[in-house]
Formats: sequence, C-alpha cells, structure tokens
Amino acid sequence: MLSASRVVDYVLRTIHLTACVALALCLTAGCKSFGLDSAPSVPLVEIPRFGSNPGHLQMFTYVPRAIRSTAPLVVAMHGCAQNAQDFADHSGWPLIADRLGFRMVFPQQRITNNPFRCFNWFLSANSRRGSGEALSIKQMVDRMKADYGVDANRVFVTGLSAGGSMTSIMLATYPEVFAGGAIMAGTPYGCAKKLTESLTCLQPGVEKTPQEWGDIVRNASTGTHTWPSVSIWQGSADHLVAPRNASEEVKQWTNVHGVAQIPSASNTVSNASHQIFTNASGKQVVELYSINNMGHGQAINPGAQSQHCGNAEPFFLNVGICSAYYVSKFWGLADEASASIEERRVATTNRTR
Repeated sequence: MLSASRVVDYVLRTIHLTACVALALCLTAGCKSFGLDSAPSVPLVEIPRFGSNPGHLQMFTYVPRAIRSTAPLVVAMHGCAQNAQDFADHSGWPLIADRLGFRMVFPQQRITNNPFRCFNWFLSANSRRGSGEALSIKQMVDRMKADYGVDANRVFVTGLSAGGSMTSIMLATYPEVFAGGAIMAGTPYGCAKKLTESLTCLQPGVEKTPQEWGDIVRNASTGTHTWPSVSIWQGSADHLVAPRNASEEVKQWTNVHGVAQIPSASNTVSNASHQIFTNASGKQVVELYSINNMGHGQAINPGAQSQHCGNAEPFFLNVGICSAYYVSKFWGLADEASASIEERRVATTNRTR
C-alpha cells in the first residue's frame, strides 16, 4: 500500500503535468488574454442541439446568402485558446465559402472540457469512433445534412494545431463521412493516446514506419470505404509543433492510400514547397505544403483577389499564401465553383437569345 506522502506526491506531479501539457497545448495555437477576443465580424449561428453530444462541444454554423441546396460542407476547428468566432474571423474560411459556395460548421470547445479550450485529441475517449468529441463533431455533420440536404459526397474537415490533430482523428475514425481533410500544424492520428504522451508528440514528434502509421488508421474504422484526400500544411520554423509531424502525416496517409512515399510532382507556391502524391489513376490523394521560415499557425494572404483570404493575428500568419483557398482547390471546390458559374452564364445567355 502506498504511504500518504507518496499518494500526495503522485497527485501533485499529476496536477503539475496536466498544467504543463495544457500550457504547451495552449501555446500551440497562440495563448491570448481570455475574454479579449477581437470584435466578431463573421455572423455565426449557434445550433444548441445536434444529437447526444457526448463530447459536450458547441456547434456554430456559417451559411453564405447565395448558395445551392446541395452545396458542400466544410468543418473547421480552432486551436487552443481560440474559439469558433476567432477562427472564423481570421482563418479566411468564410470568405472562401462566400466565393465558392459551401456551408460551414465551426465546432467549439468548452472551458469546462479543457481550461485552454483545446480539443482533447490526446485522450483516447475523444479519438475513437463512436465516442467523445469525435462523435460530437460527426453529429454536427449529421445535423447539417438533416437541415440543408448537404451532399454527403462533399463533406470536408480542417483544423489548426489542436484542431489539426482533431482533423486527423475525424479522417481516421469517420472516413466514410469526409471526402477530404486539411491538417494545419497538427499531428498524425494515433500519435498520443493519453495526456503523458502528448508533449512528446508535439516535440520532438513521434516516428513510426509508414506501415505502422497506416495500420493505426485502418484499425480506427470499420467497413469498406474510399479514403479521404489529405492536405498537410506545416511551417518549417514551427518550434511548437515539430515539422517532423508533417512528414509523419505524409507517411501515414500515403500508406493508407497505397501510394509511394516519393512525390509524383513538386513545385513552389509563393513561399511554400509543395509536394503532390497521386494514386494509380492519377488522382491527387495527399499533398504537403512546407512554408519556408513560417512559425506555428495557419497561412493566410489578406487581399481582394480570389486567391486571397484571412485577417492577420498571432498564429494567423500573413506569409503570402491563403491556405484555405489552396485547400479548396485540392478538394475540387474551386474548380466546381468555376464550372457552376460558367453553367449559369451559359444558361443566362441562352435565355436572352
């Protein structure tokens, strides 16, 4: 039997570790003064009920005014010490939604779940199919399908830092729900299963073989399905979430898709090195953007052109490339929007003849 002093020592060390991990996770998405969020500019609507919600999350939506009934859906998740409104205001996603015509869900963590509002990606109860926060987010998608008739083949998910790690979870545990995802400064699925593993996962990162990473994903869901396409974004100067994580994510998802670890093509986009991995039919299934000299955060490029987006703030970094726009292109949403505009132009022309 443990002595009273050893029990007290164990409890104190556990509390200390929890505080350290929470602080580190807070830093991974930018600790700001709580209660001092910038004035809201994107009109989000809270949906109070969306299923059993076992993860006790909040659901916010953004729906552009002019949109088709069966438009795509994008789920976008904030980082630690942020909230849905902050992410909507600065990430650039709502602006891209307006331009390309898709609906959005912004899940929000509660302070009662995590004092720094981190999604609890490092706890196994939240990283399993049919459980915790992962199930809550899936239920948000179900609610949007029920309310709007969302096309089930065009649902996507993205997130920054802790939200990026949660994106990995959603892609692995519900691959039949999501056609694609974008992991921004996140971690591979299965990197951490408990609190004590999360710091190593962030720095220096966990290394596994492609087969090991792929098996973790394959064991996370059931049935036969098409695997989602995955866009991975990482700053080369990120000292909070090690750039190694992006390389491990590439290993994980190329193995899942059964494609080579060597990129099929590569180029430079603005200040980013871009690698593309294609399958046997030539479809792009994984891509990696490594942004030179960028620290921890999401890449934005404020401006008025179609490839611009975002509002600069700590951890929303103006590095000359709008990640939301290029991710939308990778998912096929930008090409689809252009085709839709052309169809409407032709129809209008035909009516006036």
